[in-house]
Amino acid sequence: MGSALTTIALPVALGIIMFGLGLSLTVADFARVAKHPKAVIIALVCQLIVLPAICFGLVLLFALPPVLAIGMMLLAASPGGTTANMYSHLFRGDVALNISLTAINSVIAVFTLPLITNLAIAYFAPGDDELGIQFAKALEVFAIVLIPVALGMVVRRLWPRFADAMDKPVRIASMLILAVVIVGAVIANRDLFFAHVGELAAITVLFCALSLTIGFVVPRLFKVPRVQAVASAFEIGIHNATLAIVLAVTVLESEQMQLPGAVYGVLMFFVALAFGFLVTRRGRERVTA
Repeated sequence: MGSALTTIALPVALGIIMFGLGLSLTVADFARVAKHPKAVIIALVCQLIVLPAICFGLVLLFALPPVLAIGMMLLAASPGGTTANMYSHLFRGDVALNISLTAINSVIAVFTLPLITNLAIAYFAPGDDELGIQFAKALEVFAIVLIPVALGMVVRRLWPRFADAMDKPVRIASMLILAVVIVGAVIANRDLFFAHVGELAAITVLFCALSLTIGFVVPRLFKVPRVQAVASAFEIGIHNATLAIVLAVTVLESEQMQLPGAVYGVLMFFVALAFGFLVTRRGRERVTA
């Protein structure tokens, strides 16, 4: 089951998720960034610089083994995705900003994911020549992340009615696929998973909570409107666990390195839900005060 999951199911599952993301994107989503430059720049700085730095600090604090530490950094470098858009919609964030941030992040991640992952490998596993994302593997990252998104955008451009009709079914399918991928990853590596779930649960929950909080508080400190701060929080706070799992297993060829993504993928739903209710409640209290 493990080999079939690695070679077929995981890449196909991620391809469907990223294709579905592309169905919701247009060129205008990239252009829209110019309308809200402050919100976008703050979110990107948090996503690309602040969160990897915080994750690095947490990894040192929790003294994770090198392979799990690299897996955490891979997770921190992974962009947001359709799940972030769903939470933003649920808790009245600026979904258009989410979509634009996801579009930009998906492109930037092709460059930042290999960079951050290789830096983590150089620090936590120096001298391990078998690990790392070299040029050929970087092309795999490009293919995994951008090609399905680009195909989805082409379909939306040529057949917009079809793309609109498929939007909700693909979103639902993406959520189900995400659940199946995580459950499959856990089952295929259950001995490893249960051996490390204790040490990974605390750090993944804390990382998710800090990511969501920073994604909301930092934009608000810079006077970004509340609806955009909510969108930023979920975009920054909800990482693409499926992408982290697929890259760990298929590109870096490490079953153990996927474990942080698998544990995070299970727990982040509950953390994000609690955060959404907390932010919504505080917003209502301020309105009625």
